Amino acid sequence: MNGAAGRFKTYWLAMLYLALGSPTAELSLMAVREALFGVFDALGPRRRVLAVPPDFSRYASRAGEITCMVHEYYKAALVDVLPALGTHEEMSAKQLAKMFPTVPRELFRYHNWRTDVETIGEVPAEFVQQATEAIYDRPWPAQLNRLIWRGRHDLILSIGQVVPHEVVGMANYNKNLFVGAGGVRGINEGHYIGAVYGSERMMGVADTPLRRLLNYAQDHFCRHLPLLFVLTVIGPDAAGRSVVRGLFVGDDAECFWRASELSVAVNVTDVPRPFQRCVVHLDPEKYSSTWLGNKAIYRTRLAMADGGELVILAPAVRTFGEDPQCDRLIRKYGYRTTPEIVAAVADNAELRENLAAPAHLIHGSPENRFRVTYCPGALSGEEIQAVGYHYGDLAEYARRYDPTRLADGWNTTADGEELFFIRDPALGLWKYAPGSHVAVTASQESAAPAFPA
Repeated sequence: MNGAAGRFKTYWLAMLYLALGSPTAELSLMAVREALFGVFDALGPRRRVLAVPPDFSRYASRAGEITCMVHEYYKAALVDVLPALGTHEEMSAKQLAKMFPTVPRELFRYHNWRTDVETIGEVPAEFVQQATEAIYDRPWPAQLNRLIWRGRHDLILSIGQVVPHEVVGMANYNKNLFVGAGGVRGINEGHYIGAVYGSERMMGVADTPLRRLLNYAQDHFCRHLPLLFVLTVIGPDAAGRSVVRGLFVGDDAECFWRASELSVAVNVTDVPRPFQRCVVHLDPEKYSSTWLGNKAIYRTRLAMADGGELVILAPAVRTFGEDPQCDRLIRKYGYRTTPEIVAAVADNAELRENLAAPAHLIHGSPENRFRVTYCPGALSGEEIQAVGYHYGDLAEYARRYDPTRLADGWNTTADGEELFFIRDPALGLWKYAPGSHVAVTASQESAAPAFPA
């Protein structure tokens, strides 16, 4: 192999190019730009660059600004930008303009997880069984968008934020490819593996069953791809504004392990007592469905007290699923307990064929342990109650718990009520450890094995 592609093959051999940051660092965008351009200088010229950033739901990741920097550096050599939508809706023109203001619109490509992918290999059943502690014993299909697989790029930049995640433990790295730009089977089966294994066991953990499958797929099927990962760690400053705490660039797992270590220090909040009442606000620009908005449940469940109440202020939530098929299944089966959902999967082929939906139902279930009061802007009380949540009138609850007046963290209202307020659940994980009051894991473990033929 000659030329740029040949140079990149030499470079691929496991290299950490950049590891910047600490729990107290505040990296300016100028510092990020300078460091990133230094890496690009070291790589040498490129002629066909593909950027794979996350979608608008990860706006805080700074991936938008970084993608703009990529365009500034490579100019006409940046030929494709593929937002890693996963199962989410296509980004709107307004979202693209806000997140990627200087990137020409004609560079953006749409990822359809149902039609735009191919299976590039299968992780062997024996490895899968070992990696998942025997909850899954079949080959796992590694799927990628065809543009990544066959686009003949000489640099593929996977860009995003490492933060605790309910499906894979810590978000991003190769999840951005195999899930964000993955296909129906890979996403469905991967999400269900994570759900049945138990989000309580995984969130904030870098080495998890699904991560092992993704790493195997990358190591065995993607060696010829010129992948480079650009990972951020984002945390709040003293004023509550999100700042860049870390920047990690590399072509193998080392950049991910480093970023994960920092993210745990920055994004995981240990609370001194469980939440009797927690109020979470869902930014209307980012959250239009419970599929996205249920981060309010995922990221707080380790801190919720038995019998406590989680109030979700969701002014823009208008639907359940981002995908029509998933929306229908959520409405039909609801956010029930893990054993109930596992039984429904065993009895219903439509769930087995769309495993991301029951995985989402498990993740969004309070498991009859605490109350979820959903206050949506455009779903009725009947719709909310039909899927298993309690309904709250948005206007009434927003007056009682005004997000413009509440401070992040603990608050005491004028009438003496104590509550914990979270302005954006996507930015962290909250947990209470002493006494291990969370009883969900046991019910999830008792449900395995969960993959009937």
